[in-house]
Amino acid sequence: MTTLIPPALLPIVLLFLSNVFMTFAWYGHLKHKSSPLLIAIAASWGIAFFEYCLAVPANRFGSEIYSTAQLKTMQEVITLLVFAGFSVLWLKEPIGWNHLVGFAFIALGAYFIFHKWA
Repeated sequence: MTTLIPPALLPIVLLFLSNVFMTFAWYGHLKHKSSPLLIAIAASWGIAFFEYCLAVPANRFGSEIYSTAQLKTMQEVITLLVFAGFSVLWLKEPIGWNHLVGFAFIALGAYFIFHKWA
């Protein structure tokens, strides 16, 4: 596949975009709790379709460069970054120091996944 995005960056971009969709699918309805639950489920399912349209190619293309463990680790780190922004900007919930410490530990775990050990 020919693309303007470098092959090593393409899965990261696609995972980021897929996470934006998935975060809205899972948590966006919390801003509209007065809507019927079945409407929230249907809307979330519809949004999640687009998440899959991005996540599946991200993993397919990414598997040419990264191991599955690395792809999953990227997914989790990106999920936390997107969720942190979403929490603050959409749900208006603050991020506390304890959240930042927890995220830092996850980032440390990502270091161990990506570091080449002799």
